[in-house]
Amino acid sequence: MKAILQRVLSASVTVDQQLISSIGKGILVFAAVAPGDTEKDVETLATKVLKMRLWDDESGGRWKKSVQDIDGEVLCVSQFTLLAVTKKGTKPDFHGALGGDKAKELYQLFVKKVEQGYAAERVKDGVFQAMMEVALVNDGPVTLEMSVGPSGEKASSN
Repeated sequence: MKAILQRVLSASVTVDQQLISSIGKGILVFAAVAPGDTEKDVETLATKVLKMRLWDDESGGRWKKSVQDIDGEVLCVSQFTLLAVTKKGTKPDFHGALGGDKAKELYQLFVKKVEQGYAAERVKDGVFQAMMEVALVNDGPVTLEMSVGPSGEKASSN
């Protein structure tokens, strides 16, 4: 599983000109499921997302607080394109992304694990396999890549 985390001041998802979800200060998580990813990988990534220290503390200590520590919000967005292979040619190859019902099942489990690890009312979601418009105000800017399971190093962030 692969994720891109962005520390945001705000973020939202719109589908067919309808606002689906929006958050204030927190983390926007783009997540993709790869073939071979397991429920354990999903759980590991969800925990890592919630524990990642992206904010400074009150005394100016850098990278000390997680989204939970600041009582922030989390917006999860499924994005299979994170697993595109772009080494050859100019057309992305998406064979590295899991498709169909299994991808949906694992992605929804990821969102559920984030909710369970934090607070369901502080976690929002996009619409799986929909054409979404994602708006955000990146804070910093801070953007991190994380991978677990077959799509990347075990429990590491890049």
